[in-house]
Amino acid sequence: MANNKFNNEDTMARCVPMSSLQSVLSGKWKILILWYIAFYKVQRFGELMRRLDGITQSTLTKQLRELENDGFVHREIYKEIPPKVEYTLTVMGKSFVPILNDMMNWSQLNLCPPDYINPYGDRIEINIENNESEEK
Repeated sequence: MANNKFNNEDTMARCVPMSSLQSVLSGKWKILILWYIAFYKVQRFGELMRRLDGITQSTLTKQLRELENDGFVHREIYKEIPPKVEYTLTVMGKSFVPILNDMMNWSQLNLCPPDYINPYGDRIEINIENNESEEK
């Protein structure tokens, strides 16, 4: 896991599961990075840069590397010119998708204004078994 303030012994003793999750997800953009990779199945670096308005190239690189090191994201490098790199979810990353769905649905119900129209449809569920996104 990425080394940060949530990895120290005192913090980990408080609640190991939540501290571990916080350690992995610490970073302003990681939840959105996981969401976009889960929703679109495959994302290239430039696609993520365009979707994550305001992120810097160095921050995206750092957070993708951390997600890769933590086992959530797989990076595939294609030997071609210009170089092509694609990001997908690993098995562990895919196991996190139901939590992302719950977070998205909870946020839409509790944090968005009543007149909010979700561009991903009404209560999207990312279905990892069929490898497609479904509107509920």
